[in-house]
Formats: sequence, structure tokens, C-alpha cells
Amino acid sequence: MPKRPHIIILNPDELRASAVHHLGCEAASTPNLDAFAANEAVSFSQAYCQNPVCVPSRCSFFTGLYPHVMGHRTMYHMLRGREESLFSELKKAGYYVWMNDRNDFLAGQIPELQDMHADEIFRQDISYRHQMKKPEEMTEAEKKVLSMMARYPYAHYLGVVDPNPMERMDLTSTEAACRRILTPVPEDKPLCLFVGWVNPHPTYMTDQDHYNRIDPAKMVPRIRAEECSGKSLMLDKLREYEGLDEFPDELWDDMGRVYLAQTALIDDMFGMVCDALKEAGMYDDSAIFVLSDHGDFAGDYNLPEKTQNTFEDCLVRVPLLIKPPKDCPVDPGVTDSITELIDFYASVMDYAGVKPLHDQFGRSLRPVVENRETPNRKYAFSEGGRRASEEQCDEFHQAGPDGPPKANPYWAKMMAEKDDDAHEKGTMICDGRFKYVLRLSGKDEFYDLVKDPGERINEIGNPDYQEKILEMKLAMLSWYQETCDTVPREYDQRNFVNRE
Repeated sequence: MPKRPHIIILNPDELRASAVHHLGCEAASTPNLDAFAANEAVSFSQAYCQNPVCVPSRCSFFTGLYPHVMGHRTMYHMLRGREESLFSELKKAGYYVWMNDRNDFLAGQIPELQDMHADEIFRQDISYRHQMKKPEEMTEAEKKVLSMMARYPYAHYLGVVDPNPMERMDLTSTEAACRRILTPVPEDKPLCLFVGWVNPHPTYMTDQDHYNRIDPAKMVPRIRAEECSGKSLMLDKLREYEGLDEFPDELWDDMGRVYLAQTALIDDMFGMVCDALKEAGMYDDSAIFVLSDHGDFAGDYNLPEKTQNTFEDCLVRVPLLIKPPKDCPVDPGVTDSITELIDFYASVMDYAGVKPLHDQFGRSLRPVVENRETPNRKYAFSEGGRRASEEQCDEFHQAGPDGPPKANPYWAKMMAEKDDDAHEKGTMICDGRFKYVLRLSGKDEFYDLVKDPGERINEIGNPDYQEKILEMKLAMLSWYQETCDTVPREYDQRNFVNRE
């Protein structure tokens, strides 16, 4: 039996593709990822997540299933019971699975799930994040940060903060991962290592060094809300409740710079993990995967963070890089082959030589890694939102009968999601050139990404595009029929016929 590769999965949270230098962002500082893509890996420029928020996206790409298949389409419904994941299946196949506690896909109320999906979970004390100094102990910079939080609580923007608790948290996880790499694995098993980083997830804050790496003169002007028409009601509701009309232009622009600085930290930590693999003599024998769960507005459309049911490219197009072990062919560079994150699951299982224990919809990307010109998919899909009756999908109701207090930093988002019309279900289909969004209300969206890469103008009523809209609508119907469910592999004995 050939030696199985180590599986290394590095997962920044909320990193959009357009924040990486080799994917088109001139202002970005990502030299390690750029060199990785140029020399050793394939970077997928048209990779799309299947849901624009954390939990449903992770439940999807860790199982190869779309969010609608098992109902994992909210922030409150994670894997549970007997549901398998990439990690549980690799563990059963003999891998030693290590992960940090930033995974966001396992139901916390079921402790035994941790043992099912991992051999070792690194947990860190983050109580320091909540320690507040007395006013007389604060520096002028710390007082400025506190004032910013009080004035614009829903912007999630603090700017340059030293020391930076989010940076400390990620570096602690990265250092723990490197220790695991440099320590012999029990029973000489192949290692599956997963590092979930917090950055560049808001709060938008960074240290001075990473901030200085970003040249604001090279930044692309942000997409302004006043330039847009025909967008989702959710965006209007978020802006209404966030009350950021007076948020200064220079801070909107700086939000984007801080976000890129947080991405530069991700690049540094990626380099740390690669250096540890090389020091341990494991690098050549490792299949390395870098992917984000979804993107971030970072000031575009006059918004921070993300939404649960809109599908702008800044939210759903994400980095995905794959380096195979050295005995497998690779055609390094950037490919524009259409890819979904569920293909990550299929690709890991392929390189690991492990057969999935459940039916799934991912496609191994090994052919594209071997030849970047290989087509993968015609369309990518993403979905989110809820039916009006689904209060369990509504974050407002998760906060209690009276909803969240206004002091809650996510009050604005919860209030917007309380609106049935704004939080309605939507599904996106995209072929890299055109994007169509179907909504239950009929308030659909259509964008020509070549003529309008910022998705500013909704062309759903433009007669020139009606044939393409119908084509994509029918393709979505076929996709839903093909992927609407899976049949369990276990047979019920009452009707099971033993053919032996």
C-alpha cells in the first residue's frame, strides 16, 4: 500500500478572493501564498462557497453536501448525531486528526462528537479578550478605540490596536499547530491537521506592522451603496439598523486597508506552518489545502462583515489553493476553472485514498491540479436565507423572546434578519461571467460580471439578458432535483433482502 500523504488544512475566516495579491489585489501583502501558487500549488480564482456565513459553509465543505441537503443552513445547526465529516472519515481510516477549537461545525451540546471527529483538539484560554482596563490605566490610543466602539458599535471597526487580541489568538493556535507538526505522531500515523484562524474576520483591527504593509494608493476604490440599484432588501435593512450614514469616508476606506492587513497576518502564519512542515521533513509528503469559508464586505456597499442571504462576489468567491504531495503531478499557477468548496471535500478524500462513507456531491480537483486548463464545473451555486415560518433560522429569536439588547454588537444584523422579506431564501448560480439570484418573493437579481464586476446594477429586467436568465433558472432547477437529498447507506432489515 503506498504511503498516505499528510493532510494539512488551513482555514482563514471571512477571507475573500479579492484580498489576495495573486488573485488581483495589488494592495495586498501575501508573498507566501503568492509564491506557493506560482511554484507548487494551484490557486482557484473561481472558487465559490455554498453559503455566505461560517457554520453552514463549513458543514458543507467538510461533508461534500450542499446546505439544503441536511438542513445545515443556519449559524445554529451544526453536525450532530451520526453525521460523518471529512475528519471522522479520515480518523476511521487511520489518520491522526488534530484541530484547534476554531472549527464551527460540531454541535457543542454533544461532547462525544469531539472524539468522533478528532484525536486531539487544541483549546486556548481567551479570557484575556474580555479583560477591560480602568479608564485611568488606558493609553490615549486605547481610549480612542473605546470611543470608536461607543460611537459606531455596529461597524466592527477599531483600526490599529496594539496589543491585538485577535492576532494573539491566531498566533497561539498557529504555534500549537507547529508544535504538533514537530512532535512525532502516535503510532506513526499520517497526520490530518486543521487550523481554523479567526482573521480576517471582524472586528477590523490590526497591528502597526501589518498595517504599514498595505499601500492605500494601490487599493481599488470601494463599491458605494449610492452607485447601486436593484440590490437585495437585506442590504437596505442592514444599513438602516447599523446607522452608519455618518461613518466617515476615510474610515470606510481604512476598514478595507485594515482588512488587507489582517490578511497579511494570515500570510505570515501560513508561512510559519510551511516552515514547520519543512523542518519536520513532512512538507513534500503533505497535501496542503488553503481555503476560506466565505468573504467579507470590508466597506463595499457601505457595509461591514457579511450577510446570510446575499451573494456578492466579495462574499462568495474565496481563495482555494491545493498543493499535492510530491509524488503527484501538479501544474502550478492560477486556474479559472469553476469550483465549489464541496469539491475540497472530494479532493482531500481522493489524495488521502479514503472512500467517503456517505453519498456526496463534490468532485475531486486532482485533474485540474494536474492540468489547470481542465474544466471542472459549468456553474457554481450558493444559497442562504429562510422561509418566513422558520424562526429557528432567525438570530433575533435565538436571543430570547424580546430579541437582543441594543448593546449586542450584532443587534443590527439580528434586527435585519427578523424581517421576513429581507431574510428570505435565495439561491445563486454563477458561471464566472453571469450571476443569477432566485428569491422566493420573485425579487431576483442578475449581473453581467464582465460589464459590471462590482455587481452594482441589477439587470433582471433587461430584455437583452432574458434568454440567459431562463437558461440559468432551468439549470438551477436541474441542480436542485439532482442534489435535493441522499439515501442513507444503511438498509432497514424489515425490507432488506440478503443476496448472499
